[in-house]
Amino acid sequence: MIMRALAIVLLVLTGCATAPDGPRAAGPIGEAQGREQMHRVPVAGTSALIQMRLCQPASGTGRLVVINHGSPAVAANRATMAPSACGGEAVSWFTSRGYAVALPLRRGYGASDGPYAESSTCPGAAFEQAGLESARDILSAIDYARTLPDVRGSEPVIVVGQSAGGWGSLALASRNPAGVVAVVNMAGGRGGWAQNAPNTNCRPDLLADAAGAYGRTARIPVLSIYTANDSFFAPAIARNIQQNYLAAGGVMEVHNLPAFGSDGHNLFFARGGSLVWGPEVERFLAPFALAQAAPRRT
Repeated sequence: MIMRALAIVLLVLTGCATAPDGPRAAGPIGEAQGREQMHRVPVAGTSALIQMRLCQPASGTGRLVVINHGSPAVAANRATMAPSACGGEAVSWFTSRGYAVALPLRRGYGASDGPYAESSTCPGAAFEQAGLESARDILSAIDYARTLPDVRGSEPVIVVGQSAGGWGSLALASRNPAGVVAVVNMAGGRGGWAQNAPNTNCRPDLLADAAGAYGRTARIPVLSIYTANDSFFAPAIARNIQQNYLAAGGVMEVHNLPAFGSDGHNLFFARGGSLVWGPEVERFLAPFALAQAAPRRT
């Protein structure tokens, strides 16, 4: 009954048709609506299926960008989450440039299967493992999306993530998956708003250590963006994440921006946010606009 109620909530929020009652299977959900589709994606190494929205560019097909969501400060709010809309500003920024945008909803969020796999509660604060579980879902979405007829699956892939999705994107970079040529980390991290209080973090020292662990093996270029008034990851925390990642050997371009709105943590998805981050992202992605994936150093 709980999962059925969640499916109804998702239908209301997205306006997309759901599959008929019966066993859940990987693949499209209902009919495509305009230039968007909903899919169920199998997560490698698990029996879970997660939801994924695919937003197509006006041309109908495009190179793949995978945008990864954050995690709410209040755990109970995970149940109400749904994939971002195709018409949202951040998604439209990419589709207007000819990209096909995949928006996976990871395990334990909304109508995706569980259990929640990203737990990183203190005092242990298993930040590294939490990110790697996020990366499992992200990579599963990439592998699935590249098989779709509306995605130019043989071309290089861009991965973008905000907050916990940015942290998962850094973890993904540490695995160097074939075909992924660039990662954009927007305010990535875990453990923010500790005990539901802004400007606190569960264990910033362990967060920085985990960033270093990712950097030791990551060779995919990363653009890392934080703001001066991020209530989850203050500038000192952001600098430690970036410095540890770089010191360990990761490839990262750092752009820490002035304050944005009332909370810069929301920059990526906020109205007007693309006017701030858009020029930085466009410049960073320019070398990957036409070229196929180049061999990476080992």
